[in-house]
Amino acid sequence: MKTIYKIFSIAAIIVSIAGCSKDYLDVNDNPNTATDENITPELLFPQATNAAAALQPGFQFLNNWMGYFASNGDYSRDQTETSYAIDFNFSNTLWFNYYNTLFDLYLAKTKSLVAGGDTAIAGASMILSSELFQDVVDIWGDAPYAQAFNTNGYQHPAYDDAQSIYNDLLATLDTAITYMSNPAPLGFASVDIVFQGDQSKWIRAANTLRLRILIRQSEILGSAPTDQLNKIQETGGVLSAGESFSVNPGYQNEVNKQSPIYASIGYTPQGVKAVASEDANNYILNILELSNDPRIGRFFLENNGNFIGNEYGDDPGNMYPGAQSSYFGPGLVGSASQDQWIIPSFESLFLKAEAIARGWLPGDVRTAYEDAVTESFVWLGVPDAENEAAAYLQNADIANWDNAGSSVDEQVDFIVYQKYIALCGIDPLEAWSDLRRLDFLEDDSYISDNPSKISNTLPVRLLYPQTEYTTNAESVQAEGNINQFTSKIFWQP
Repeated sequence: MKTIYKIFSIAAIIVSIAGCSKDYLDVNDNPNTATDENITPELLFPQATNAAAALQPGFQFLNNWMGYFASNGDYSRDQTETSYAIDFNFSNTLWFNYYNTLFDLYLAKTKSLVAGGDTAIAGASMILSSELFQDVVDIWGDAPYAQAFNTNGYQHPAYDDAQSIYNDLLATLDTAITYMSNPAPLGFASVDIVFQGDQSKWIRAANTLRLRILIRQSEILGSAPTDQLNKIQETGGVLSAGESFSVNPGYQNEVNKQSPIYASIGYTPQGVKAVASEDANNYILNILELSNDPRIGRFFLENNGNFIGNEYGDDPGNMYPGAQSSYFGPGLVGSASQDQWIIPSFESLFLKAEAIARGWLPGDVRTAYEDAVTESFVWLGVPDAENEAAAYLQNADIANWDNAGSSVDEQVDFIVYQKYIALCGIDPLEAWSDLRRLDFLEDDSYISDNPSKISNTLPVRLLYPQTEYTTNAESVQAEGNINQFTSKIFWQP
């Protein structure tokens, strides 16, 4: 799989040449030049998949906002992030990376269908695209969608309504599952850096996304989305224990070849900390320590026998320097060759547990919940994970199901609180979405200590990037005035 890296730089060229006229190449055409014609789906798909995985560590600001990470005292305070006074430049890079990757996946899909009817690559590309487009909606709301990649027909793509995008993603997953149910070409396994050609896992990944899309709308749906839930059950259910939606093209401890999360918050190939300014946040450390949670040593490292964090947004003079703070532990950054997760297995199980609590899926809610917590221990590599999880579930008041309450709302909040703990440093976008959906954190001391903050609550969305106002002005301006605190995403109550 390591050889896949050799094609990434070649495949990336397609972004700059796609859609351009090739008439001038009719004479003296160099067959070794990368063109729209010779960049195949088999080249595009693994490159785009790796790019999709590389997006996941790009939410350091959300790890800070959600009480997981905090700056140490070695660096000055980031006034924009810690004050929540985000501007139109705050998400420029994030937006660009998402749409760049989505464009590559779009090309992989369309080329695979046109070239030879390869429905496996097409289906996998659609599943990955659905995951990324859900992220786009959850971060920004309305967004370019239907017209986004028809660059010849729409130089300035219109913004689609966020609810309509969600609806179309469900239909896209239907088609993707149909495609993935067909026999795959023999070469699919060699370019599938997610499930190594296991189509049944791709289908369960699609179902996990379907359930996440439905769960996200839990507070606005008038009744259980029975038809969609039936589709999940009829096609094999969601990802289960040991089945993470993750990527690995052959990561290794070399420059530009490390696992993205390891390169982001782990160590350089020379063994130096990859990020010197970030360490543990006291908010999550307090939760973990008060409940004697053995996962604490997998999330963070001890420093002189203690776990030491900082208060997010505090004055650097009040903080511990990096040398005295707890850096990120082996559950998050175990090795340069580790898989890069997109949806870890335990997150799928927490979604399933919430669906059972709501009466959306059959099953025993306590069992489903405890399975999710246990899978978090296993996924993080806690020694003797199952026994340690059993003891935690029995002895920690915040984990013992006997304390969950009897109402649906109480049980859902109980499940999502444990999900929040499990997501530490792993998927802060999911945690932020849960907080916006359910407002389940009663203790709000995760809020920035910066005295210049402009709100005592987190932003509910990001502003559209300045690049859109520069290059797609008419379309983005049609969205009206956007405020990061009051312009809610459609699924927020």
